[in-house]
Amino acid sequence: MSNLQRGSWIRPEERGRFWLLTSLRDLVDRIAASSPARLALIVFAVVVAAFSLLLWLPVSAAPGIDTSLEDAVFTATSAVTVTGLTTVPTGANWSFFGQFVIMVAMQIGGLGTLTMTSILALAVGRKLGLRSRLLTQEALNIGRLGEVGSLLQIIVLTSVSIEAVLAAVLTVGFLVEGEPFLLALWQGVFYAISAFNNGGFVPNEAGLGPYTTAWLIVVPIALGVFIGSLGFPVVLVVRQVGLRFTRWNLNTKLTVTTTTALLVLAWIMYTAFEWSNPGTLRDLPVGEKIFNGFFSSVNMRSGGFALVDTNSELPQTLLMTDAMMFAGGGSASTAGGIKVTTLAVLFLAVLAEARGDRSVIAFYRTIPEEALRIAISVTMMGATIVLVACGILLAVSDAPLDRVLFEVISAYATCGLSVGLSAELPPEGKYVLAATMFVGRIGITTVAAALALRSRRRLYKYPEERPIIG
Repeated sequence: MSNLQRGSWIRPEERGRFWLLTSLRDLVDRIAASSPARLALIVFAVVVAAFSLLLWLPVSAAPGIDTSLEDAVFTATSAVTVTGLTTVPTGANWSFFGQFVIMVAMQIGGLGTLTMTSILALAVGRKLGLRSRLLTQEALNIGRLGEVGSLLQIIVLTSVSIEAVLAAVLTVGFLVEGEPFLLALWQGVFYAISAFNNGGFVPNEAGLGPYTTAWLIVVPIALGVFIGSLGFPVVLVVRQVGLRFTRWNLNTKLTVTTTTALLVLAWIMYTAFEWSNPGTLRDLPVGEKIFNGFFSSVNMRSGGFALVDTNSELPQTLLMTDAMMFAGGGSASTAGGIKVTTLAVLFLAVLAEARGDRSVIAFYRTIPEEALRIAISVTMMGATIVLVACGILLAVSDAPLDRVLFEVISAYATCGLSVGLSAELPPEGKYVLAATMFVGRIGITTVAAALALRSRRRLYKYPEERPIIG
């Protein structure tokens, strides 16, 4: 073997660096091969830490403001997990550089979520054999499961294209409202990224309050949130076959129908509850009341934007919002919660039991028992995380249960709607909410993947015995 083949041409001072990079690459490959979920957890943690340090820098804060470490960590976690909860006002506390960091964190967090969930789905398909490969291939609607590179390229191009269109329309909307061009352009880009990634951050101090009747602003934001909450597999299917319902796969049908049903239900309930509430809708014209109900129904499952003060809403509205936030959006999307497909599978299982059916059926397709077990596991895990986080926050703060429950579910579901509790919490409470956001963004995907990756066929079967249930 020649000296060139042996690598002796590499200078001694570079050989150590080359060996380090090679070792790091091999370590990442081993982790990815053994546990893609663990790799996703590590990557997200590193990204959150990096953006926390950036936001902690003095240049990220507005003049005269000293940002605490807990506020930097909380904001970075909220941005990377595309949640939208804040402990300090985004428009007043952060400089232009700080807001730019938040915007980049939302973009990386949103794209990271889409690519991570898709890659984990691919990994699950490879581990479970041919049958699950075919199911995964159909769900993601790709030609071959090995086409990860082209899949990621499509994800990025589709996401950036949608954001570019939203940014253009929003920029025009802000110009119509009298904003200077550069400010209108900045707000258009920021709101486009925040809306499509379901981030919920607003770059101006007054938020969307001054633009409640600016249809070129609030309608594109609602549309961006809705599209982002559907999930990349759904967007890709619609992009390829259009709106022909019969040609959609089961995942797309379940996601769109469940999302639409929840949106209409929340729209009706929110408008009815808040119609006469002086703190929200009572003094608005009828048309604005109806549109506010629509805007709130779109955002309460993940978007996090609000046209009225959430803290002024009635208790029954907050309880209904708790349920909608916990349901969340579509799988492999920037939305959080247990996902609407999980809710749909559980509902169909209850319906099948009530009818006496032996199988869970949807749109002339039989849903496998493995999917039902994962749906139950994901729901139980979500409820447990919310319960534990609520208990800790009740212990470290004097806030009542209803406010704590709302804030915790918003954090876990990465929604971003708030009753103002995040800013009132002591440092340890902020770290608890930050951890809840992190687990809410990472936990569902990693646990579902881990459950699937551990699936293996037993060569024996124990005798059946039915416990008493109910």
